[in-house]
Amino acid sequence: MAVWTVYLSLCLLIPLSASALDPEKDSTVNLEARSLHLDCYPEAGSDQAKCEARGCIWEPSSVPNAPWCYYPETHGYVTTNVVETASGITVDIERNTAFPIQRSQSRDVNKLRVEITFLSGKSLRWKIFDPANARFEVPVPLELPATPETEENNRLYRVQIQDMPFGIQVIRKSSEEIIWDSAVPGFTFSDQFLQISTRLPSNYVYGVGETEHPVYSHDLNFHTYGLFAKDQPPGYKLNNYGVHPFHMGLEKSKNAHGVLLLNSNAMDVTFVPSPALTYRTIGGILDFYMVMGPTPEAVVQQYTEMIGRPVLPAYWSLGFQLCRYGYSNDAEIANLYNDMKAAKIPYDVQYADIDYMERQMDFTLDKQNFNGLPALVDNMRAEGMRFIFILDPAIAANETKGSYPAFDTGIEKDVFIKWPPQLSDDIVWGKVWPDYPNVEVDNSLDWDTQVKLFRAFVAFPDFFKNSTAEWWAGQIRDYYNNVMKFDGLWIDMNEPASFVHGTVGEKCLGDQTLENPPYMPPLESSYRGLNHKTMCMNSEQILDDGTRVKHYDVHNLYGWSHTKPTYDALLSTTGKRGVVITRSTYPSSGRWAGHWLGDNYSRWDQLLKSIIGMMEFSIFGIPYTGADICGFFNHAEYEMCLRWMQLGAFYPFSRNHNTINMPRQDPVAWGEEFAAVSRDVLNIRYTLLPYLNTLMYEAHAHGNTVVRPLLHEFVTDENTWKIDRQFLWGPALLITPALDPGVTVVRGYVPDARWYDYHTGQAVGVRGQFVDMDTPLWKINLHVRGGHILPWQKAESNTYYSRQNPLGLLVALDDGGLAHGSLFWDDGEGIDTVQNKRFLLTTFTASSGVLTSAVPTDGLAEADRLTLGQVKVWGVTAPVTRVTLSVTGQPDADLPFTYNAEIQELQFDATSHSHTIEKPFTITWI
Repeated sequence: MAVWTVYLSLCLLIPLSASALDPEKDSTVNLEARSLHLDCYPEAGSDQAKCEARGCIWEPSSVPNAPWCYYPETHGYVTTNVVETASGITVDIERNTAFPIQRSQSRDVNKLRVEITFLSGKSLRWKIFDPANARFEVPVPLELPATPETEENNRLYRVQIQDMPFGIQVIRKSSEEIIWDSAVPGFTFSDQFLQISTRLPSNYVYGVGETEHPVYSHDLNFHTYGLFAKDQPPGYKLNNYGVHPFHMGLEKSKNAHGVLLLNSNAMDVTFVPSPALTYRTIGGILDFYMVMGPTPEAVVQQYTEMIGRPVLPAYWSLGFQLCRYGYSNDAEIANLYNDMKAAKIPYDVQYADIDYMERQMDFTLDKQNFNGLPALVDNMRAEGMRFIFILDPAIAANETKGSYPAFDTGIEKDVFIKWPPQLSDDIVWGKVWPDYPNVEVDNSLDWDTQVKLFRAFVAFPDFFKNSTAEWWAGQIRDYYNNVMKFDGLWIDMNEPASFVHGTVGEKCLGDQTLENPPYMPPLESSYRGLNHKTMCMNSEQILDDGTRVKHYDVHNLYGWSHTKPTYDALLSTTGKRGVVITRSTYPSSGRWAGHWLGDNYSRWDQLLKSIIGMMEFSIFGIPYTGADICGFFNHAEYEMCLRWMQLGAFYPFSRNHNTINMPRQDPVAWGEEFAAVSRDVLNIRYTLLPYLNTLMYEAHAHGNTVVRPLLHEFVTDENTWKIDRQFLWGPALLITPALDPGVTVVRGYVPDARWYDYHTGQAVGVRGQFVDMDTPLWKINLHVRGGHILPWQKAESNTYYSRQNPLGLLVALDDGGLAHGSLFWDDGEGIDTVQNKRFLLTTFTASSGVLTSAVPTDGLAEADRLTLGQVKVWGVTAPVTRVTLSVTGQPDADLPFTYNAEIQELQFDATSHSHTIEKPFTITWI
């Protein structure tokens, strides 16, 4: 068994046998290959006869969930040629026909090519494809280095090629750990079944979505997750709305790396306790990208540099938001708004779900029940509020009453998805929301009967086409100019969802192996085929370069293709950056939109799962994420909803939303006590919005996470590797919510740093251990990390008013009396303010009784400038007798202050000096 080890020196690569370097290595690798039993019959119904007929080994096992049917160690491909250059390796491989595995209906590709590219010192790519026949490749553009890294000494990794079974090994030089090792049995490349496995360097793996699972660090006990975008509410191990074949892995050396499989076909990922994982996909090629970290934050930074940095949302979108499906009329929304104002509960955004439309048709208005909505929106916006309405992609078609401009112009511009021309020239008709005109829906009937009797036909726009983007933007612009103003857009049902399976009549044309492939990943209702609750896989879409592709290959990209045209249309229509919220996502969707975690349930377990979902989307590059607070389906219970309001106040996307025919669950629906607790926790959120906004900027500019797992800040502490009941805002704010009924104490981890109780300013007396934290019903535990400075403002009824208040600073000193922080500030809604440097970036440093500021960037307009207000300093150990403000060119000014020796808190106030923070300052206390 030969292994090629790649060494680069003066652009000359010399293949060496690993066994020549280490005589014991060959036998070690071989032993590991024998001990790794990978499932050779992942389909249901495995038995000895089926297993052995396939050419696999049958061996019953007492290990729970372990496969009894597994690959022989020699199964796979063998290396036939290796060409090494300074920038990468090209490998030709052939299927090992001596030990074939027989799979029906999926022809094996006998000869493959592997191209390994050293993208940079911290990233690499390996692409496995058929050189003789072009196959579908994902048309999502990545931001890759213009030239590979040709200097071996600059790379954090080296690569080894093993010849039988063929495999790639990626080794981190600093620790000599193998962090990718696909030299294991089971590698398969056929027309509709591709499989590759890799050993993992540790048991700690995060990511792979969008699915629901009960822990953030994956359970590796033979769990398989199907990935296929679907209108599927969250449920255990069910495939949900988007697809993210990306994971971050930790290594025994406490380094971290990330791996993306850029493949958009239906697939699954299996976690194995050895530890290992297996990818199976039913089309395309195997196109992997690895980023080397070495820290978890660096992994996300490098990953988002590749897929595109997250969008910078409008400042107002960081405020609290309200929505429900089931507002009966505009008066109900008006009353809600007035009740929220009367209760003095801050909120910024009001939504309208599909209720506002005429028969749920995009770009229409229900003139009977919502005729006053445009005027209401104008009045709310005049008071600093913002408004978002929903749009679904499916367009009502040939069953609507009279002319429907969205459909008519769509036909003119040929924007709708059709069958391939050799099958039919007709549109692929579905059904979603629009009801037939002049019918009364009988809700006593079962759902399928309602769809059959009452739902109109719809057509699905092909958003890959430039003409579709132009048509979509035109509809949005016309609605804004002629019907109703808005500030953001919410796009839903874009998996795409359909209420019929495949098409009206449920008879998909063409190759049925696309609708029911020979291997079906474990998806929700997989027995119904891939077209269950969506389009036929034989539907044809056309890329912007004219390439014709099957929906089979691009289904998981539909929401992705819908998102950028929507964001572009929002910007061009409103002239502001606003915000787009999308349900279906794929890698790089975060460049244009945020995401909510879907149609969740009003259950206690959903609180924890929302934290897991947020942390996963953080590493997926979509930081503007949150769950429907209090749950979408079912009746919310008082205590659960109250605890959820406390947790949801710290979602980046903070929205309370529920479904039709359920009781209201907004903060003013529960009584005065509930309203008071909601007001208090939302006031904390609003106070800290300058800090949250700065984190959003750092995500947009540098790829940092916003909601941050503790392991990202304390990766050397293995206690943090499994923590998912707590999370951080950036590096400095620790959030420990109550997630279970009836609790008044929560168990939380205090990492090894100096921490202060946010509510009291009191330093925490323990570190590096789990502690009990009191959490009465009115309280969520928050702690500020020493060594950090958080900008803040006094909360108001919405961000229009809070942005006008002076800027405060919360200075939390570490053990050495040091702290640092920053503030990003722009007009809150301008387009490309970062790219055009129309913003203020101020940094703050505290050391030895001196607080100073510096201004790396000052492009802020005069109207948006902030004055310095109140400053709190925690951890001041000695009494203070004087505080002075020093600004270049001005005499020092004394500031009024107070000092609390019991909690070691110094407070002083610069408000009366009207010092604008684009001017550097020094504040000294003695």
